[in-house]
Amino acid sequence: MITPSKDVTGPLKLQALESLARQGKLNLRVAECISLTFARQMSDLGIEADFGNEFYHVGCLKSFAEGGLGASTAWFTAPYSDNPSNFGIASDTMLHPEQMYAEFKLADQAGLQLITHAIGDRANHAILDFYERLEKEDGPRDRRARIEHAQTLLPTDIPRFAQLHVLASVQSFHAIDDGRWAEVRIGAERIKTTYAFRSLMDSGAVVAFGSDWPVAPLVPLVGIYVAVTCRTIYGKNPNGWMPQEKVSVAQAVQAYTVNAAYAEGEEKLKGAIRAGQLADIVVLSRDIFKIDPVEIEDVNVDLTLLGGKSVHQRDGVY
Repeated sequence: MITPSKDVTGPLKLQALESLARQGKLNLRVAECISLTFARQMSDLGIEADFGNEFYHVGCLKSFAEGGLGASTAWFTAPYSDNPSNFGIASDTMLHPEQMYAEFKLADQAGLQLITHAIGDRANHAILDFYERLEKEDGPRDRRARIEHAQTLLPTDIPRFAQLHVLASVQSFHAIDDGRWAEVRIGAERIKTTYAFRSLMDSGAVVAFGSDWPVAPLVPLVGIYVAVTCRTIYGKNPNGWMPQEKVSVAQAVQAYTVNAAYAEGEEKLKGAIRAGQLADIVVLSRDIFKIDPVEIEDVNVDLTLLGGKSVHQRDGVY
């Protein structure tokens, strides 16, 4: 959940979530991210990464490097193939890179986790440069810095995620839609390093899957289906769009569980079924490790346990 800097209800949301957490009424776990513009306030209040409890914690700051591919505002090193005069648009903060970096540095020195939206290859490259500069200037530490989306990458930037210990927080669902039209927008060459799930994993990067809700559906099983099959909607690309980026079911599940927990600094509490971890478990109607991957999108969640307590049960089951 992100609280935008111009969202005047942000503090009220925080207050409501904190109140629900104290009363034991939250039936989901919330990792709250605040706009980078609040870095100074959070630093002054002594709020660091992992501030909170197992139901509700805060400590990450999110910023934006540019816009999105759908609106042709994602920021690229070369112009859009369908609009040679357009390179995309850097965000307001990215237009003042030294000022933006100063905010990154303030947040980093306060022990806060940095999360940055980057879709175009130029935006991703610029943010990787920022993270590399932080490492050089402030020294190595377990930052868990993330790039959100990491959608289109320069080939030379793919190995930098692992080298710089930057997490690629991606949303596989977008590929199911964008695969119908993205190549027209950015061309056949750049498509080769778009939604590069497998390439990032093979390079040694930690890849965490998420939904990008409410922009995309909050359905992890569909995200797993997309990452494993690389199919697109309306029956296009039945054998997979950019099939070389398909991942295994095991890799997709790990990205949604173990890696997602690691991405928010919670891997000691959740993300795996083992002693000492929170009993957050779903029971599925079918074994997704054994069925044909194209059938995964039709699998149902029969039961959901949160801390060992049932919070969802499908009608007619059990």
